[in-house]
Amino acid sequence: MADTIKLEISRYSPETDAAPHFQSFEVPFRRDWVVLDALNYIKDKQDGSLTYRWSCRMGICGSCGMLVNGEPKLTCATFLADYAPASIRVEPLRNFPIVRDLVIAMNDFMRKFQKMKPWLIRKEEKPVSEGEYLQTPEQLDAYKQFSMCINCMLCYAACPVYGLDPLFAGPAAIALAQRYNLDSRDQGAKDRFPVLSQHDAIWGCTFVGECTRVCPKHVDPAGAIQQYKLTAALDWVKSVVMPWGGK
Repeated sequence: MADTIKLEISRYSPETDAAPHFQSFEVPFRRDWVVLDALNYIKDKQDGSLTYRWSCRMGICGSCGMLVNGEPKLTCATFLADYAPASIRVEPLRNFPIVRDLVIAMNDFMRKFQKMKPWLIRKEEKPVSEGEYLQTPEQLDAYKQFSMCINCMLCYAACPVYGLDPLFAGPAAIALAQRYNLDSRDQGAKDRFPVLSQHDAIWGCTFVGECTRVCPKHVDPAGAIQQYKLTAALDWVKSVVMPWGGK
């Protein structure tokens, strides 16, 4: 095995570049190094202008998502050894505007994320003196998988629908809405319904499933979308069969 490995990194400076281009770097090859280690080595030892996001280095913050050889990955969990001795190409996540080098603009995701009201909504709050809102293990299991999302946006980079239709709400935003809809403490499902049931939300999804395949936390956003399609379809049937609301 060679002592070094080559990284081809996408570079883009809006002040000077008309389009992104690739720059090659040689870094030491160590079996315990991940791609993020190599990027940090380049920034510390070779080119301090290299720009990218990272924070926890533990697969929790979701900020170091990039394309590694064309696949959306968390670079803190992607080992050089999985690609050696071949070179590794690192690019910013696709389907997003590039701010600089490997940094993408998150504005569109954040807007769509907020539209889903991904927080607990209570119509009635009980007094603090009555204690916390308790849940059974079964109630926790109903939404726990969808609560594991770390907003890394790998699913958006993998989603062909979002790539073709920027109005599409996207996998993570819908999965997080479903996380709260399934929470026994939440009373906001009706508030989210008008947003979730639109064409640019659940009905825009063609169930390719790439979002679930690339999710580093096994959230299964494709599954969440299909669950809510069933909910919306049943709601429509009820409105036809019982237009008076079942009263």
